[in-house]
Amino acid sequence: MQNKTILIKNAKIVNEGAITEGDILIEGELIKEVSDSISAKSADVIVVDAEGNYVFPGVIDDQVHFREPGLTHKGNIESESKAALAGGITSFIEMPNTNPQTTTVEKLEAKFDVASQSAYANYSFMFGGTNDNLDEILKVNPKTVAGLKLFLGSSTGNMLVDNPKVIEKIFSSTDMVISVHCEDEATIRKNMQTHIDTYGEDIPIEKHPIIRSEEACYLSSSKAIELAKKTGARLHVFHLSTGKETKLFSNKIPLKDKKITAEVCIHHLWFSDEDYKQKGTHIKWNPAVKTAKDRDELWKALLDDRIDVIATDHAPHTLEEKDNVYTKAPSGGPLVQHALVAMIEMYHKNKISLPKIAQKMAHNPAILFQVEKRGYIKEGYYADLVIVDINNPWSVKKDNILYKCGWSPFEGATFKSRITHTFLNGSLVYNNFKVLDVKAAKRLTFNR
Repeated sequence: MQNKTILIKNAKIVNEGAITEGDILIEGELIKEVSDSISAKSADVIVVDAEGNYVFPGVIDDQVHFREPGLTHKGNIESESKAALAGGITSFIEMPNTNPQTTTVEKLEAKFDVASQSAYANYSFMFGGTNDNLDEILKVNPKTVAGLKLFLGSSTGNMLVDNPKVIEKIFSSTDMVISVHCEDEATIRKNMQTHIDTYGEDIPIEKHPIIRSEEACYLSSSKAIELAKKTGARLHVFHLSTGKETKLFSNKIPLKDKKITAEVCIHHLWFSDEDYKQKGTHIKWNPAVKTAKDRDELWKALLDDRIDVIATDHAPHTLEEKDNVYTKAPSGGPLVQHALVAMIEMYHKNKISLPKIAQKMAHNPAILFQVEKRGYIKEGYYADLVIVDINNPWSVKKDNILYKCGWSPFEGATFKSRITHTFLNGSLVYNNFKVLDVKAAKRLTFNR
């Protein structure tokens, strides 16, 4: 079903705060019509009966690590974008901390070249800021690149931007969205040394949220926000993990007018420090999964619109790497294949509505990054669509995990919903647990 006329019938369309019953006509790459009832006008029209299932706009994941170039034993653009399609993610924005790092325009374009050959989902990349690459930052074309990523904590080498004068200069020099990882390195180093002095290398994993503490997160994010207010920068704070940080953000104005925005990740909404006992280093992330109270506060801020976006921070490592002692086990885990069904599981638990899921995972990333013609089910928009059967349970097992690393923090979990179809730019690319060998991906463009 590549770039033909497709008619999706009998759908419950989840879009713009409502669920409506109707049909969707796709012509070529675009949505031609959305209406209560549409008739196939010729025998050439391919009819897909949604059978009363829900159709969501394709998810836009604003933070993934697909590990290419240089770290491809963990994952690559091809393998992880296929897993993304299986999870209803039709567009991804990938991070710059690969090897080599994406900190020059030349390295950025090399990455786009790879994606143009191997990506199965729509793609863009963040450009990485360092202590000494402002000249390169100023060369980036904001119409063709998602934004700028700064590691204000939790990175190594020159990806850690820790010079206050440089940070202020970057904030003052670009109109692009500046996405930041906020954890205070000095606080973390001090906490780590205290725990090494007590435990040696084999620190209990339960100490992770004490080492990478609430204080470390709040100190860094509050400083970034203060600087954004001072300079007028457009700041987006990635992966909030503490209740205290949620108080730094506002819901007083519409997202399109906000200068300071926030994201929360699936794992911080799903797990708490009570899960370390069972999951161990498999749920070791930076920032750390913290307390159930923090999780409750994140949910509250998400639902009242202080937090704008839900993302994955998909960051695969091999099991061999993850199963090391605390100080040697890397942080991060694979999530794209299970993100949407995990959130719909929360709908089943009466935590969130289906339209709110569409808002936080599709509409809002499109607004925030000014993604062109995506994130909604609208006439004239690209036909990135996901059909979900919300009452058809399945369990996450080794044999249905698509990540190159071959494991998931959700292994053994049963989800009530499943994704039956994913359409990308008008082509059917995923159908009932099978990613089709259809290359329909496009480079994202931005209305700036």
